[in-house]
Amino acid sequence: MSSNNTGTMLAARWHPPSYDIRVEKVPVPQIEDPDDAVVKVTLAGLCGSDLHIYRGQQPITKVHITGHEFIGEVVKLGSNYGTNAARSTSGRPNLYATLSVGDKVVAPFTVNCGECHVCRLGYTGRCPVGALFGSPKLDGGQAQYVRVPKAGGTLYNLSSPASWSSALTATSDVETLLKNISDSSLLLLSDILPTGVFAATQLLSHPKMQPMLTGRSWPSSLNPSSPSIDLGSGLLTQEDRLLTVAMIGLGPVGVCAAVALLDALVQTGLPYRIVAIDINQSRREKMEKVYEAIGSDGKGQNGEFVVQSLEEAKETVAKWTGDVGCTGVLEVVGNNSALTAAYDLARPFGVITSVGVHAPKNVPFTGQDLYNKNISFDFGRCPARAMFPMAFELLDVFGKVGTKSSLIDRVVDIKQASEMYRAFEQGQVGKVLFDPWD
Repeated sequence: MSSNNTGTMLAARWHPPSYDIRVEKVPVPQIEDPDDAVVKVTLAGLCGSDLHIYRGQQPITKVHITGHEFIGEVVKLGSNYGTNAARSTSGRPNLYATLSVGDKVVAPFTVNCGECHVCRLGYTGRCPVGALFGSPKLDGGQAQYVRVPKAGGTLYNLSSPASWSSALTATSDVETLLKNISDSSLLLLSDILPTGVFAATQLLSHPKMQPMLTGRSWPSSLNPSSPSIDLGSGLLTQEDRLLTVAMIGLGPVGVCAAVALLDALVQTGLPYRIVAIDINQSRREKMEKVYEAIGSDGKGQNGEFVVQSLEEAKETVAKWTGDVGCTGVLEVVGNNSALTAAYDLARPFGVITSVGVHAPKNVPFTGQDLYNKNISFDFGRCPARAMFPMAFELLDVFGKVGTKSSLIDRVVDIKQASEMYRAFEQGQVGKVLFDPWD
């Protein structure tokens, strides 16, 4: 169940201690375990979280192939694939029976078995046998080929959407949609779009957001069948239900989170105010252009959306809320200054959802700080594979490459990886994709 791919390949590799990406010839990966697949990479993404290793912010010394976003074609499969192999072990993901050499696939940024208790719950990003692509534990996808462990529980088969399309809420012909979506857009399903959807979903599903969403005071809002508690002032007013949200960080993940949040808020029909924040002017301009390109069905008529610097945003939130603060804050940067800003912007009983990848430092709060505002935090990695169907339904927002409203700035030869890392780290370019075969 394989094609003959041996010899060497080009790959971008990180060298310690920091700021050192080299494009080198290395051996083509081979099947090491019966559950493995080898994928020929057609496009690989450069992500903001790649910069944490690039900058030397993690305690890592091992040279390794970078990148955790890739799309490509299956060229080799281990012996556990095929109808007979899948039948011999009950309870395994169906992809072990259906995945074939030649199938077009996209991978989430982590390996997940799809068989354990954690994966069955949907928390695929923390599978006990999982690993992060582009880390010392597992070589990444910024290369011509990549080995995918537990591929039957990890990959999404774009050549056979029947294996996942039943989870979509839309009734459209998925195969037709796939034909009209570029590979550069489909690559967003590896990480940044699922992570953006995850951030918005976590925020809006938090118990402290329910009074605004249900129109019932807390804690009655947690149980719609229970009688509402009489606090002496009747039901919540329309003003009480006005959602005020701050978003900190407008890199590619932040833009995806904004799109996902807008889409979710439109479905509630509730009025909202969103302030999108970044210190980088070019990122603010990109967010404005993306917002302008979203149709009314993706942002509705009941909301206000502004893009500002941090200082401007503080003034706006104070004016909007009478100095009370935001109902919720999305932190999509991954550093302590962003966390501090999120804390300052949040209201008492506010919610902060952080999906930025943080360095191994203490958070900038004391227990007393959190107690004094009744702040709730959600931290952590997106379960990208579980979020795939929800993310797929937003792909129509992201299309062309290189326009003012495009999330992807350019597609370049992988030989330019060193220069693109430098430019991306300095905020000189936006989302970059590598073509390993150009």
